Amino acid sequence: MSAPNPQSAATSAAQAASAAPALLCIDIGNTHTHLALHRDGVLSGQRDLPTPLLDDPAQGLPAILAALRSPSAPASSTPRPLDSPASLSIAFCSVVPAATPRLRAVAAAAGLSTWQLTPEVRLGVPISYPRPSEIGQDRLANAAGAHALAPGRPAVVIDLGTAVTFDLVTPAGGYEGGIITPGPALVTRYLHERTAQLPLVTDLQGPVASVIGKSTSEAIRIGAIVGYAGMIQALLDAVLAEYAARRLPSAEIFLSGGAAQVVQGRLRLPARVVPDLALLGLAAAHALNQPASAA
Repeated sequence: MSAPNPQSAATSAAQAASAAPALLCIDIGNTHTHLALHRDGVLSGQRDLPTPLLDDPAQGLPAILAALRSPSAPASSTPRPLDSPASLSIAFCSVVPAATPRLRAVAAAAGLSTWQLTPEVRLGVPISYPRPSEIGQDRLANAAGAHALAPGRPAVVIDLGTAVTFDLVTPAGGYEGGIITPGPALVTRYLHERTAQLPLVTDLQGPVASVIGKSTSEAIRIGAIVGYAGMIQALLDAVLAEYAARRLPSAEIFLSGGAAQVVQGRLRLPARVVPDLALLGLAAAHALNQPASAA
C-alpha cells in the first residue's frame, strides 16, 4: 500500500475548510451596521456601512453579497470571496425595527436564509431581566459573546457606541440587565447644538497630552476623553461592588464598540478589548440554535 501523500492530505483539509458553511454576521445599529464573515471560528472582513444605506444596491448589503459570491471578485476584496458561494447564510440582530424587513428582502433576493437573534432564542445563558423584549438585540448578542469567551464567569460588557451600554451577565442569573448613558460623540454634539459658541469636536481618538486645555476645542476633547473614562470607571466600580456584595467571583470586563479607544488604558482594572463582541455573540448563538446543537 502506498504511503499517504502529506501534500494531498493538506490540500484535502484546506478544501474541506474552505467548503465549511460561512455565516455573515450583521449587527444593525442606529447609525451604522456592522458586519463580518464568520467561518472556521474566525471573523474576517469586518466593515461598517451607514444603516440608511443597508439595502442600497451600489453601497450596501446587495453589493457586499455580490462580491462575496462572485468567483471573479479579486482575492484582496473585503470580505474575500467565498470558495463555495452556496454555503452562505446570514445571522443578524437589529435595534432598528424598520431595517429588519429591508435586510430580509435583500437576503431573499439573493436566495439566502436569515436567522435573527431575539430574546426567544438560546444564548448560552438565561435571561433574568423582567421584560426581555425591551432589551436591545445587540446587547443580547454581547451577552452571548461574553459567555462564549468567558463561560461560567460573571461579565461586564461595556459597549461604547452612539450610546454607552453596560451589559451585566452572571453565572446564575445570566443576562440580568445593565446601564445606558449617552456616548461621548453625543455629548460633544449636544454641547455644540445647545450652545452659541462651542464648536463641534469630532476627534475623540487622539491622545490627550495635557489636561489643561489651551483652546475651546481642546478643552472639550479633554472633557470627552478623560472625563468620560472617569464616568465609566465610576459606573464600573458600582457594578463590581454589587457583584462583590453578592460574593460573585471576579468578573471579566469587556470593552467593545467604536469608541472603546476613548477609555482603553484609562480604567484601573484590566479590560479585554473585543471590538466585534456582538458579531462573535451572533455566531455563537446561531450555532447553539442549529438542530445539531439542540439538546
